[in-house]
Amino acid sequence: MSSTPVRCGVVGVGRMGRHHARIYAQLPNAELVGVVDADESRRSDITDEWGGRPLETVAELIDLGVEAVTIATPTIHHREAAEQLIDAGVSCLIEKPLAPTAEDASAIADAANRKGVSLQVGHVVRYDPVMRAIRNLGEFRPRHLELHRISPMTFRSVDVGVVLDMMIHDLDLLTMLIGREPEDIQANAVAVLSEAEDVCNVRLTYSPDDLGDRCVANVTASRLALKTERKLRIICEDLYVSADFVTRTGTVVRRSANATQLDDIRSRLQAGEDLSDVNYLDLVSFEDLVVEDAEPLRLQAEDFLNSVRTGVRPDVDAEAGSAAVRTAERIIAAAGITAGV
Repeated sequence: MSSTPVRCGVVGVGRMGRHHARIYAQLPNAELVGVVDADESRRSDITDEWGGRPLETVAELIDLGVEAVTIATPTIHHREAAEQLIDAGVSCLIEKPLAPTAEDASAIADAANRKGVSLQVGHVVRYDPVMRAIRNLGEFRPRHLELHRISPMTFRSVDVGVVLDMMIHDLDLLTMLIGREPEDIQANAVAVLSEAEDVCNVRLTYSPDDLGDRCVANVTASRLALKTERKLRIICEDLYVSADFVTRTGTVVRRSANATQLDDIRSRLQAGEDLSDVNYLDLVSFEDLVVEDAEPLRLQAEDFLNSVRTGVRPDVDAEAGSAAVRTAERIIAAAGITAGV
């Protein structure tokens, strides 16, 4: 591998894109050569702070010999920018969701495959220290999951509904944790402030695994909440995990660590003993989730640049991004929209 820094750029330097520009400027193996944005003052502000050239078009960025680019435009513009860059042989990290439709997502993925360039999707929650801590627990087989992602309205990403804006993160996590797309979807959604849905709840049922066990996930997303919550609960036959992504904390309960207590309680119940005064929480042994401090966006950028340098498939590849969009599209179709008043 060459030690020469990868020539990087960013298309769209709004709320998320400005952070991608900062990361590229700070990484020792990257060089921020330019940013593209329709807003002249915004692109100039970024380059004044982090370097590179302020540009008006993607073509100008390509002319600078860029090798790796983050696309952080509104979702509806992802395909146009991606195809232009990919056709020029430029690897792309595309902010979530990959595209507004499964058709567009597939077209972007096909283009990257034809040109042989790296394509990563910005499902940054996979790189969150809490999620990394959960993955470090080892292999497990979820039977039931609960995911809550709610916050007050920020008035960003209003070109898409809450499913593609917020829930898409959790749909990607489900594909990663379960390893397949859902068999059945039941959903309900409501549009209140936006033309698209602002609140959505969905029940996803997954087909039996190789041991014949089904999995069910309940997912809620809202951008009209009065507070911010990012929570995940995973229930397995032998493991329970409860995680809070806002406080970066979590609890792990292992069946193996509680076998004696469980057997004792089971025997006492079968004997007809009155256990109404027993505090269940006093019986359970649990451990804290070990969460390290790290910036998810930086870890994501490092994975992307490693893929660009080595050709190794990134952790969140085009298929993962497409799977999330396909599931989101099915949820929107299943839910229907009730217009707010």
